Amino acid sequence: MKDRIPALRHGPTKLYTCLVIIWVVVVHTVSVLYAMDWPSTQGRMVNNFGWNDEGSPLLGIAFEAEGAVQAAEIGELLFMRDGFDTASRLPAPLGAWIALDHGDGLISIYSNFQDTGIPAVPNIVEKNTPLAMAGLSGRSARKGFHFFLFDRKERRWVNPAMIIAPRPDTRSPVIQSIRMQDTAGTVIDPAQTRTISQGRYRIFVAAVDTLLSPNESPLAPYRIVCSVNGNEIGTLNFETYSARDGVLMVYRNGLVPVKQVYGPFPAFEVGETWFTRGQITLEISAQDIIGNSQSAQYRLTVE
Repeated sequence: MKDRIPALRHGPTKLYTCLVIIWVVVVHTVSVLYAMDWPSTQGRMVNNFGWNDEGSPLLGIAFEAEGAVQAAEIGELLFMRDGFDTASRLPAPLGAWIALDHGDGLISIYSNFQDTGIPAVPNIVEKNTPLAMAGLSGRSARKGFHFFLFDRKERRWVNPAMIIAPRPDTRSPVIQSIRMQDTAGTVIDPAQTRTISQGRYRIFVAAVDTLLSPNESPLAPYRIVCSVNGNEIGTLNFETYSARDGVLMVYRNGLVPVKQVYGPFPAFEVGETWFTRGQITLEISAQDIIGNSQSAQYRLTVE
């Protein structure tokens, strides 16, 4: 005990020092994680990263907006195409657009500006600098702009909500439907059927999210988890999409081609499993990036 007394005397001081260090590390980590700002503070998010766009993922965020679109972070001008660029006769789905290099391989892309020319942009663009006006150029259904983040080092598209502080979100995702498909192609609704045959099934989930009101444009959730008897058989994360040998991949218990995940709008295939005879509990959970979640659970008999 005598050997421990000096340590105990200095304990509060050491504890205080440790707490200060932890606080500094946490503050620094949060400040780095949320270093970027949204390109528009007034724009309304109408489709987000991972949204099921008729069987393909949206690789960025679509905003309905008026006014100027701002640089999310300081960066070097990498590429610019304005609406008067007629040198190429190829289709230009991005319309008028700008790409900024933020270092360490991270690139931000802003597209579908007004088709009236982009103002002069300096080689080094400061954070929150107006880039151009929201518009309708390229393949755009409404006035606004699209915002993308691409990691050149890892060759992947990144969900901006992982880097930029999430917008206010008070609502949980909504699980619209769950379907099970057997190897014969028969589709089963677990909400209507309590007995199924033994075999292999693919699990499809249609889930959407809104931020503050049910009347907002539906968005994709951040994560969908499928569990059987408490064991996860499929976890679909809307965090990044990677390019591998010309194939776009999404993370679902490992990288898989997006064609294996994106079902008929707005469904996602979240897992595949073999059901053996007996009682099973199927549970689906949809989560947003804030942590709001909704779950659905079904008790089934397998014959």
